[in-house]
Amino acid sequence: MSFATGALKDVTFFPFWLDNDAAPEVTAQHIGHTSADLLIIGGGFTGLWAAIQAKEADPDRDVMLIEAGKVAYGASGRPGGVVSTSIMHGLHNAERLFPNDIAELERLGQDNMRGFLNTLERHKIDAHNTWGGELTVAIGDGALPDVQAEHDLHQKYGHTVELLDQAGVQAEVNSPIFSGGCWSKDLSGTVHPALLAWGLKRAALNLGVRLHELTPMEKIDRENGVLKVTTHDGTIKARKIMLGTNAFAAGHKRIKKRVAGIRDRIIATEPLTDEQLDRIGWTNRQGIYDTRTQLNYMRMTKDNRITFGGRLTYYYDGTNNTDPAGERVVDPYVRLADAFNRTFPQLNDVKFTHAWSGPIALTTRMAVHFQDYMDGDMVWVGGYSGFGISTSRFGARVALAKLDGVDLPELKMDFATTMPNTILPEPFRWIGSKVTLYALDTADEKGGWRHAWLKLVQAMGFPLS
Repeated sequence: MSFATGALKDVTFFPFWLDNDAAPEVTAQHIGHTSADLLIIGGGFTGLWAAIQAKEADPDRDVMLIEAGKVAYGASGRPGGVVSTSIMHGLHNAERLFPNDIAELERLGQDNMRGFLNTLERHKIDAHNTWGGELTVAIGDGALPDVQAEHDLHQKYGHTVELLDQAGVQAEVNSPIFSGGCWSKDLSGTVHPALLAWGLKRAALNLGVRLHELTPMEKIDRENGVLKVTTHDGTIKARKIMLGTNAFAAGHKRIKKRVAGIRDRIIATEPLTDEQLDRIGWTNRQGIYDTRTQLNYMRMTKDNRITFGGRLTYYYDGTNNTDPAGERVVDPYVRLADAFNRTFPQLNDVKFTHAWSGPIALTTRMAVHFQDYMDGDMVWVGGYSGFGISTSRFGARVALAKLDGVDLPELKMDFATTMPNTILPEPFRWIGSKVTLYALDTADEKGGWRHAWLKLVQAMGFPLS
């Protein structure tokens, strides 16, 4: 029996984060007819951050939030849980997209994380926060220039950062395949995504937000100059609407032109024993990303599990199905378990308890953008392809200002006034995604046409990292 087969034998196909007795009571669905000053659609991180910031800015504002399912049971309860100062999916991506604004974007990103931390402190949210920083690791000597470039860029923009050689990185995390690393130490680390979302939910309710779960939006019209949302069991009239639906809106005709809903897979180990912990070190509990073509990311949990993710897939019908049947079998997670085994061969006696996937709103930007609807009275914000837990706070703040016509300097910057490129329609999108994901999976091992294909995809606007 292979390592993967044995380690995944008794796995539960459900997010580890959501398998938790701390889950709060579900709020009642909206029934009947009501109105609100601001209606937020989507009870994930974007919607929760928007509701809290709107209420804190104006306690008298009538803010209502509706969620089709349960808070955090969509994308927000499924990520790896690494938080960062980056608001544009990493420094290299920010430099690629907005070279003239990168210094200001870095300042805004650091301010965003300070606001993130301040919210957790003020509302007494325990999300198992660990501020050990981010660690980008090189896989093989050929990747050392990548971490050197990462170090130099972080240093250029004022981060506290350390370049690690092979001995240095393996002293932090004992993996035989790590040949070097870049450790960014400030204002970044890991959180428990579900506990964070549930804490934000509690904060929003305490601030007076009217929050209704199990309330799917069915249509939006304008009636006598006012927006009217029809839900499954009622209606809501609102002056302004924010759509915080991210990848779950990828089925909408206009949004789908620029957003592809792909899925990312994660596995979680059982809690490690003290002896197993000694085999790997990792006492600083950094959030880790590697330099594989199909990258992997990993972090430690409070109860000493390792969560390990990074294999992407795409379904022709997008991501409107939160829990596709194809993600509830062992096969999709075997490659991920094999990658874990190559990373930590000394943990060949560990078992996996949970395996799941979650939706990502992929764009050519790989970073947040905004779309206006209903003559500017409705704004969609999304497109997070990484660091969405922390970036969603920033996106919600800017989207609120855009919705309310506030003269915010950020709204004049390129990221807020431009859009990602359009993406090929189906069936070309599905075909292209399958070829690309296969190339990502096998490029490091087999090379050949795969590297040429990936360069072509990058030339089309997708940085693939």
